[in-house]
Amino acid sequence: MHGARDHGLPIRRLASASFLLLVSSFCGALQAQPQKVEGASPGIYTCTDARGRTLTADRPIAECSDREQRELNPSGSTRRKVEPTYTARELQEREDRAREAAIQTARLTDERRRERALLVRYPNLATHDRERSEALAQIDAVTQAARKRIAELTEDRRKIDEEMEFYKQDTSKAPGAVRRKLEDNTQSVAVQNRFIAEQEEEKKRVNARFDEERVRLKQLWSPQNGGNPR
Repeated sequence: MHGARDHGLPIRRLASASFLLLVSSFCGALQAQPQKVEGASPGIYTCTDARGRTLTADRPIAECSDREQRELNPSGSTRRKVEPTYTARELQEREDRAREAAIQTARLTDERRRERALLVRYPNLATHDRERSEALAQIDAVTQAARKRIAELTEDRRKIDEEMEFYKQDTSKAPGAVRRKLEDNTQSVAVQNRFIAEQEEEKKRVNARFDEERVRLKQLWSPQNGGNPR
């Protein structure tokens, strides 16, 4: 009897150890399995090709390499956007277009700024007409001063001609002082006439500027833009 019990105890211990080893191996296998992480599943790629077709695939779509693609989650939400693949020439063209767009934007911004400044300066037609008249009046005042100076030079020339009357047969015999006065007078008259001609050109430029502004201001003053042309 004693012999049977003595031999049975090691057998039961061996069986218990084998069971524990089996349980441990099973738990280790469970722990070794990868855990499912949200968003780790393969995405779905979608795009609209050059022919307007909506394409989908489980990898980036070759037909849409020249345009943006979207990678979707299984739920249909956008995981990320895939930028197009460009050649060196396409990249240069994109840069050129972006540069031109920036120039256009800057030009429009500057134009809007100038329009706002124009409206602040000329809120209505009467203000614009008044400033035009004032600008032209200043030019006329300068021109009138030049004409007055010519009238003075004309009177001086009459006196010089009287002195030269004695030497009309041979002006080279006239005194040097008289000849110099005649030359100075002639040059001064020419200067004043040239100055008057420049003022007339300035009047044309002023009128052209105000005419151009008036065309633009009529649009800005229109009721559609909330303006008041009066």
